[in-house]
Amino acid sequence: MSERKLFAHELEARLDELLLLSLRQRSAAEPAALLEALPRELQERVLHWAGVAAQTSDDLGWLIASLAATQAAGLGAQLDDWVRAGLDAYDRSGLAATRKALNEFTEASKASALRSQDSVAFGAIEGRLSRFLHALDGRALRLVSGPKAWTDTETLWLPERLDAAADAAGNRRLYKAMAALLWAQTRFGSFNVDPEPELEQWPDRERALAWFAVFEAMRLEACIAVELPGLALEIAGLRGPWPAELAAAAAKLAEPDATVADSLACMAALREIGVSPAPTLPHIGALDPVAARRVRAARITRELAIVRRALNVIAAADTKAGAAENSDYPPLAAEGEMQVPDPQADLLALPPAAREAAKSLMQDLGEIPPEALHPAGPGAWQPVDGINESGAVSVTTQPDAFYDEWDYRRASWRHDWCHLYEMEARAGDPEWVDEVRTRHAHLIRSIRRRFEALRGEDKPLKRQFDGEEIDLDAQVEARADRKSGSEPSPRLFIHRRRIERSLAVMFMVDMSGSTKGWVNDAERESLVLLCEAIEALGDSYAIYGFSGWTRTHCDIYPVKRFSDRYDTATRSRIAGIEAKDYTRMGVAVRHLSGLLMRQNTRHKLLVTLSDGRPDDFSDEYRGRYGIEDTRHALLEAREKGIRSYCVTIDRHGADYLPQLYGPAHYSVIDDAKKLPQKIAEIYRKLTG
Repeated sequence: MSERKLFAHELEARLDELLLLSLRQRSAAEPAALLEALPRELQERVLHWAGVAAQTSDDLGWLIASLAATQAAGLGAQLDDWVRAGLDAYDRSGLAATRKALNEFTEASKASALRSQDSVAFGAIEGRLSRFLHALDGRALRLVSGPKAWTDTETLWLPERLDAAADAAGNRRLYKAMAALLWAQTRFGSFNVDPEPELEQWPDRERALAWFAVFEAMRLEACIAVELPGLALEIAGLRGPWPAELAAAAAKLAEPDATVADSLACMAALREIGVSPAPTLPHIGALDPVAARRVRAARITRELAIVRRALNVIAAADTKAGAAENSDYPPLAAEGEMQVPDPQADLLALPPAAREAAKSLMQDLGEIPPEALHPAGPGAWQPVDGINESGAVSVTTQPDAFYDEWDYRRASWRHDWCHLYEMEARAGDPEWVDEVRTRHAHLIRSIRRRFEALRGEDKPLKRQFDGEEIDLDAQVEARADRKSGSEPSPRLFIHRRRIERSLAVMFMVDMSGSTKGWVNDAERESLVLLCEAIEALGDSYAIYGFSGWTRTHCDIYPVKRFSDRYDTATRSRIAGIEAKDYTRMGVAVRHLSGLLMRQNTRHKLLVTLSDGRPDDFSDEYRGRYGIEDTRHALLEAREKGIRSYCVTIDRHGADYLPQLYGPAHYSVIDDAKKLPQKIAEIYRKLTG
């Protein structure tokens, strides 16, 4: 039996409680009277969303409640999406934008009601499509809804709703085909050549771009067919046969060596014989070469800086006796230079180990072509441009990155919500590290011995046909079998297999204000012991601190990057770790997981050193909101193949850590003074 509807006076009391209207001289009588006519389910949904909006702003909650009272009946199942559209607009531009977005959604909803009920909304397939695209080649592409389908090589825009197919399943397949073609534009070089010379020859630029998109779709489908034949068949099934007049172009663009230049050649041939409107095919998105090439160039510039610094470090680190014969290695290009006569020669001139590392870096960075490497002048590595070497902490004037944040109340993302800055880690007193090393010398020696043994461990494989040792258990069983008349097993040996370590570890260190004092000292001492021990293992590791003040200033402090050595500079930065502000953990997990994914190792581990739960300078992030956002970030890391573990000295950590990390992926240490002694043993168990 369904629950009865709430009466107006009951609704008025609920709204007054949610929105604190008695304190704002407003009355809930009017929206309550309108809500009284709705079914109980809709009443509860409106009250729920009014409460969610009120947690962001009382005025926003009042607006949602007032408009929902009149719109809920007409929106029906779309009420949740309607509210989310308003909340997103408020996040971007405030209350006026919210009202406009809600009105636009209502009008669009009325128009879409006239269309097929089998249409599919972008929000319904966003999560699955995002994972599908990431699985195609490992490069994360951001998905956003918009008025049309297109990409700027970093973000894919897809229509907010599709209803071109006959049923919902067909529309979901259409979304998939559309996203795959946009991905293929970034994967198979649609923007490697500037099409402007050809486009300028056409009297109608829009028609020219439409034909460019058609010819590129032909070529890209052929490229997909080589690597992903099943996906290509699915796209072809949605598309149907190409028009007969395009058969020759389709055959030419299906050749294995076809490039975007061939698509432009087909356009030139078509222009000479007369231009007709391009065929309209639902799975083909639009092309904006100007925007895409601009974004691509900016990304390559950023990534070139990474390659430039990394290769300079590699070249400077080659101190072998034979390094002199590589002294004429042509270094990387200075800022602003964009051409190299022979990039392959640059790589071949590197020492063998450096050459492999350079190739690995280039592969990890994805789309950087070999010709993008260019010379930069001889000499050892120099500090990154823009870093203040005076000792004062500095920060760029613009955020280094924007990250989405998960809002469990909305069950959706808050896009570009967190502004992340990479700050310079302050150098401390290196003598402090020397004092810690002296004080814990006996413990360090003991840990190093255990870690060195771990490095040389072999895995015994028992019950083998042959091996280096006799398996006593198997021998006893075989003897018993012979006495009982049974056929004994011939697997009587132990074969030892050498364990090859392929591991990258990211230590994420809480630098919130609550770590001041004993906790901060314990964190720093733990890191010294860890570094001393891990150096014996040879694992790749990095140390980053995190703190911040609200979503607009989330700070990351590189104490030791993966490419850094454990030298005097690194030890000074460990000594300089100090308590800062708050603990907005989700954005830090997302950023550092991205850095960890760039490491070319089989296993990846994210270890958090913290003294408490996620927190920030606002009531919003405290409590369940921060825990749910951090949990979602850790789940994203797990989907990428990253294992996570937390070491905390929060005695109440058992209340929330199982929800974040799982029941067996955290350790609670009851005394900060015990942290240095425990952390190395925890690491040994995690990586053994």
